[in-house]
Amino acid sequence: MKVRAGLAMAGYVAGVIAANMMTASAGLWPVGFGLMATAGTVFAGASFVLRDLVQEAAGRRVALIALAIACAVSALTATPALALASALAFGLAELLDMGVYTKLRKRGWVRAAAASNLIGAVVDTFVFLWVAGFPVTALAVGGQLVGKGWATVAVVAPVLLARAVRYVWSQRAVSDDAVRG
Repeated sequence: MKVRAGLAMAGYVAGVIAANMMTASAGLWPVGFGLMATAGTVFAGASFVLRDLVQEAAGRRVALIALAIACAVSALTATPALALASALAFGLAELLDMGVYTKLRKRGWVRAAAASNLIGAVVDTFVFLWVAGFPVTALAVGGQLVGKGWATVAVVAPVLLARAVRYVWSQRAVSDDAVRG
C-alpha cells in the first residue's frame, strides 16, 4: 500500500511540474476538434485523477499534503505570472475535486473520479486562463476541457481495463471450480 501511495504521489507532483514546464515552454497544442490548449493541459488533467489515486491509496490527509507540495512545486517551476495562475487554479480546483470525489467515492471509483475531474477541470480552466491573462473564450475553454478530458480518459481507461481483466479471470476461476466441483 505504501508503494502504491508513493507512486501515486510522485506521479501527481511530476504531473504538476510537467504541466507548468510544458505550458511555459511549448505554448499551445492542438487537442482535437479544431481546438487548441496550453501544452500543459493534458498533464494538468491527469493530475486530477492522480490526486484521486493518492487519496485512494493513502487517505485525504496525505492527499492534502500532496496538494500543498504540488502547489509549492508549481510556484517554483513556472514564471511568476504562470506560477500564481497555476497555484490558485490548481489549489482551488483540487480542493473541489477532493470534495466531490470524497462524497461520491462510495458509489464507485470511476463515477467519483469522472465527476470530480469534471468539476476540477472546469474550475481549473476558468481560473487559470483568467489569472494567467489568456483569453477566456469558448475556443480557449473548450480546448482546455478537451485536453483535460483526454488526460482523464488516459488515466481512467487502464484502471477500467485492469478491473475488467481481473473480473474475467475471477469468473473463469469460479467456472473452473464449478467444473471440478
